[in-house]
Amino acid sequence: MTEASPKKANLPLVRRLEAVGFRAWPASSVQYDGSWQVRLTAGHPSNRLNSIVPLDPSDHRDVEIRLAKASRKFEAYGRPAVLRQTPLASPVLIDLVRAEGWQPFDETIVMTCDLTHAELPDTLDHLPTHDIGRFVDANLATDQVSAKLKPALAEIINAIKPPSGLFMIDDQKAGPVATVICVQDNDLAGIMSLSVTPSRRREGLGLEILTSALRWARMRSARTAWLQVKATNEAALKLYDRFGFQEAYRYSYWRQEP
Repeated sequence: MTEASPKKANLPLVRRLEAVGFRAWPASSVQYDGSWQVRLTAGHPSNRLNSIVPLDPSDHRDVEIRLAKASRKFEAYGRPAVLRQTPLASPVLIDLVRAEGWQPFDETIVMTCDLTHAELPDTLDHLPTHDIGRFVDANLATDQVSAKLKPALAEIINAIKPPSGLFMIDDQKAGPVATVICVQDNDLAGIMSLSVTPSRRREGLGLEILTSALRWARMRSARTAWLQVKATNEAALKLYDRFGFQEAYRYSYWRQEP
């Protein structure tokens, strides 16, 4: 796995995308230790909602003490500590977790697209729904995850403060087959939770629903779209390449192996 590197990224862009990312997918509890964010969400397992996120490469004072303190907060939630390494993480901190036997996982690519010049495909248009409960049910179904996550996911979506479009495609017989959230934060539009039910993939549904979301964002004066995708998700990367998305930076998570 390639670890996130602070040498290649545009750090002002990373800081801005990290900030809008936090607003687009808000954790229930956010505590600060210097420039570190400790993000915790008891009802949802997402690492983006449950991780230590360093936000200043030069902030490495007392890293051993601070890492142990942050790890205890995770223990109080009954889960192992997870560190999110973006290009804003101090190399001193990363050297520490590596020396302590932590392992990297889930390398993710953050990508951006110039909406002002993007050629959006001429697909069937879908309007966003205002029914959060219905959207949450659809997203859980297309992701094929437990319905027990419904209260937590509904809480997260309700907590999103920037204007958001909740898009879904329903099949009369099969029910929901594709979902996506588009969060518009001033001139930036974040694409979240794009999901197509496994049995209906390779039918153009991802292209169709993503086009609707980006068209909605552009009509609301968004100029740049951004998203996050696992580096191993080749199908999604091919889809995003069709829209002109390009890599801005990468991040990965670290955890101690049991």
